Amino acid sequence: MIDLHAHILPGLDDGAPDLGEALSMAWLAVEDGIVSLVATPHVTGDHYRTDRTTILSAVEQLNNHLDKYQIPLKILPGAEYRLEPDLPERLARGELLTLNDGGRYLLVELPAAFVPPYTERVLYELQLQGVTPIIAHPERNASFCRRPDLLQALVSRGVPAQVTAGSLTGRFGREAARMAFYFLECGLAHFVASDAHSSIGRTPVLSPALAEVERRLGVDAARKLVDNSRRVLEGQAIPLETARKVRTGRKGFLQALLGKFAR
Repeated sequence: MIDLHAHILPGLDDGAPDLGEALSMAWLAVEDGIVSLVATPHVTGDHYRTDRTTILSAVEQLNNHLDKYQIPLKILPGAEYRLEPDLPERLARGELLTLNDGGRYLLVELPAAFVPPYTERVLYELQLQGVTPIIAHPERNASFCRRPDLLQALVSRGVPAQVTAGSLTGRFGREAARMAFYFLECGLAHFVASDAHSSIGRTPVLSPALAEVERRLGVDAARKLVDNSRRVLEGQAIPLETARKVRTGRKGFLQALLGKFAR
């Protein structure tokens, strides 16, 4: 299996604080059957300003330690970028790190409470540069949960989404689990990743979540999630199909978009 989203690089964000914890996380991933893991430290305009050079160096160092301790896991470079208005400009300047440094897919995180009004513009301008944004954990975004049609509008424009393994197993509560499966059923989620932060709690494991997907949605649905992660690393296109019409909710579009309901 391939994990596209994990905070395993020591000391770069709120994930692994040191090498020992990173190695413990790596062992858990291997035991779960993960062979490749994309390190995706937070990159934001405030707390986490890690640049691509630092990430690439940290990935190389961690892979060297994995080789030293004979841990059969390959760490690949990436980052989780906060959706900010200047992302397209930073991409044009060569500052952003795509998943596996492949130049095709960029992991993007929205605020938890709302969808910023500049979201569609920023994602479109990234696409114009040949990069496909992937929306991280939409099931933990209040606007997407109340207005799934907002997510559907983005998917219809070629923007896939990734749900968190812990959401599918209930770690983030019943509402996150309900919405994660709803997005999968509607064709609005295309990957499952661990979003791991530690060796205890938010761990780098995928098999329990995939087993739950297989139980509830069938083996083909689980297999598609695994295949899509492989496609990302290979730089291939992801098939985006909306399986059913989603609900729109009772709030007005602009009200939901700006997140006024969350106040």
